Amino acid sequence: MAEQHTPRSLIVSLYGAYGRGPDGSPMPVAGLIRLLAAVGVDAPSVRSSVSRLKRRGLLLPGRTADGAAGYALSEDARRLLDDGDRRIYARTEPKLSEGWVLAVFSVPEAERHKRHLLRSRLARLGFGSAAPGVWIAPARLYDETRNTLERLGLSPYVDLFRGDHLGYAATAEAAARWWDLPAIAGLHEEFLAVHEPVLRDWRTEPGGAEEAYRAYLLALDSWRRLPYADPVLPAELLPDDWPGRRSAEVFAALHELLRDRGAEFVRPIVAP
Repeated sequence: MAEQHTPRSLIVSLYGAYGRGPDGSPMPVAGLIRLLAAVGVDAPSVRSSVSRLKRRGLLLPGRTADGAAGYALSEDARRLLDDGDRRIYARTEPKLSEGWVLAVFSVPEAERHKRHLLRSRLARLGFGSAAPGVWIAPARLYDETRNTLERLGLSPYVDLFRGDHLGYAATAEAAARWWDLPAIAGLHEEFLAVHEPVLRDWRTEPGGAEEAYRAYLLALDSWRRLPYADPVLPAELLPDDWPGRRSAEVFAALHELLRDRGAEFVRPIVAP
């Protein structure tokens, strides 16, 4: 199945990879349009997606050093990207001894729309459903979970706990109930089907800066969703042939090979 890259997601990935300079300067609109054109997005789609990100408070209008119209990341957007970095570029697997974080929630019927928002947000953070109103994730996700719930105004409905699994089912058996492991494995296999050949090609015959930028942005846009769908469970809870390990290695290798090479294409466009 072909990967889907939406203009809005590609813009977020672009800012995540190349739009977080220390001075917080805006990225020129003309540069955004040119950079997104390199991955097949037309100008009207870029402008429409930028407008939506602006309405959500993630992009702020401004002027570049030479007076061109542009957009910079808001502080909320920077925090979201920084939180994402800890997952996207993580290279260590959690240990079973680190334990779990539990989210136990209760939402009044009059506010049931928040119940749906809470469930969907916990799922996007990588939580599995242990029982009605009880969600579980590796303990290392605690800080990000707390920050997310507070930012969305959902913390009054949730109690967070840390602890170990003491029984009665073996933890591996329980984890297979809490998460849809075959579905998560399928996402990793889809990533590998597209991007592992790209890595092989670049190792045997490297391309130019624009090709590196294009390959890296598409890989990043695909990969950055996976660490949220996959909570990255301790190795003891996963099958021996778990594809998540290989897909993490492939993305890390693509990042090492392509990110800085792609910056050579981006730099003169966003800071002429």
